[in-house]
Amino acid sequence: MSALVSLKTSPLRTPARSVIGPDPVHSNGSNGFTKTPSPSGSRARPAKKAAAQPVDEASLDNPDLGPFLLKLARETVGSGENPNKALDYAVRASKSFELCSGPGLDLAMSLHLVAAIYCSLGRFEEATRVLERSIEVSDPENGSDHALAKFSGYMQLGDTYSMLGQLEQSILCYGSGLKIQMETLGESDPRVAETCRYLAEAHVQVMQFDEAENYSMKTLEIHREHKGPASIEEAADRRLMALIYEAKGDYESALEHLVLASMLMIANGQDNEVAAIDMGIGDIYLSLCRFDEAVFSYQKALTVFKSTRGENHPSVASVFIRLADLYYKTGKLRESKSYCENALRIYAKPLPGIVSEEIATGLTEIAAIYEAVNEPEEALKLLQKAMKLLEDTPAHRSTIAGIEAQMGVMFYMLGRFGEAWSSLDSAMEKLRASGERKSAYFGIVLNQLGLSCVQLYKLGEAARLFEEARDILEQECGICHLDTLGVYSNLAATYDAMGRVESAIEILEYILKVREEKLGTANPDVDDEKKRLADLLKEAGRARNRKGKSLENLLGGSNSQRMKKDGMKKWSGTSFKT
Repeated sequence: MSALVSLKTSPLRTPARSVIGPDPVHSNGSNGFTKTPSPSGSRARPAKKAAAQPVDEASLDNPDLGPFLLKLARETVGSGENPNKALDYAVRASKSFELCSGPGLDLAMSLHLVAAIYCSLGRFEEATRVLERSIEVSDPENGSDHALAKFSGYMQLGDTYSMLGQLEQSILCYGSGLKIQMETLGESDPRVAETCRYLAEAHVQVMQFDEAENYSMKTLEIHREHKGPASIEEAADRRLMALIYEAKGDYESALEHLVLASMLMIANGQDNEVAAIDMGIGDIYLSLCRFDEAVFSYQKALTVFKSTRGENHPSVASVFIRLADLYYKTGKLRESKSYCENALRIYAKPLPGIVSEEIATGLTEIAAIYEAVNEPEEALKLLQKAMKLLEDTPAHRSTIAGIEAQMGVMFYMLGRFGEAWSSLDSAMEKLRASGERKSAYFGIVLNQLGLSCVQLYKLGEAARLFEEARDILEQECGICHLDTLGVYSNLAATYDAMGRVESAIEILEYILKVREEKLGTANPDVDDEKKRLADLLKEAGRARNRKGKSLENLLGGSNSQRMKKDGMKKWSGTSFKT
């Protein structure tokens, strides 16, 4: 009989965007191929719309008025006094430019400012419409300045989509901007490197690591060509490469890049950055089970952070969390819990100027350790605190979804299936809205939500969720991946519970065939599958189809997620593992 399989990986945390070193795309380049940043932070709260000011278009038909209004708008933004007044000036300037000179550079630049002000007011949808218009009125064939305007429009539009949580759309915009930049400046210009790096980081955020590796390698090649040996830029590039290789499971390559980055930072006297790299090196050693070397790297970082930033700085808490994780993995639970408590004391009294997102991330990481040591109630309390620290804005949507999904898993472990369903369903909707509906991570959430539905006897809904998870994970992980086979098992168990025995049998025969080919006939997992299939066939009065009929034509795709095997709930001929 097939088993309902839950997820082995710590499901359900969305990795935070990792930006290592200064944000290159927002730096001011000498040739202007940079983005126009929003005049205030990207996480501004939506502001109440001001009453629309009537605009007498006849009065704007003056070629001197557009530049004057644009200057007023910029000065008002710079003063930080009245963004609505600045918006009024910028909108009127753009209308004046459109009336007097039509599509062109002046109109595009004024629209960029309008969009930036909309973003500062939290009016992101309006900003996207304005930026799309700015791209339309910019023609790179009119010269490099016009190409600059179109490039800036694409990059600013990508940022705006990112703030809306629409990450896939954001990456498309960045890619369009990079294409224009390369056509104008050449493929090896240093400013192209900064945009490639930006795209690499964006792909990391959505866990598209192969694409991220390609862009990051291009960045490194350009910097090595133009900056010479031992540059800070090369060190930052190598840190990003290490992050990508770590995510791909290539720990030796990640370690190599981090060691080189550390040497480069030491040569440039960047002690704090060296300490941050030491933390990364400790993470790699931990992944390689080289625990003594990991402790040494973490302690080096801890010493520097305490001396340069103070003993109550969140960076110190971050090292404590890593040490707690290490001691948990080496079976020293008392030391692990002690380091967790030390980190929590720092987060309980945050220093002025520390952003809430940093504290929320730390609480989430500690919650994962409490979950691992079988203290789910404490873990839930920490996750709820983390949720309260994050504003429910599009910029935080993916992070909140990750926390909700993690809470859903813990509710499931505690047998609180209704709360598990509610939390996971909310996470699913947020991930759909943020454009992550095609990621393997989304498939994991769907699988876990399906498990909750089974426990609540919502079999039809469970089947639909497993089918969608199957399609996603088959695309992302492949047909023969063990996670994909796990979702097949869940789907077979659900079909059996719904009375669709023939469909369940065909899936189980396919799973067994693949497991035999991949693991060998003597593997315990293969034996389990044989017993499940034999029980189901016995109920149906059939013998096993030894031809190993493929389900590719029947299903068209598959997806799965493995989970812990503690607990079973019988459903006619099959069973569900959780």
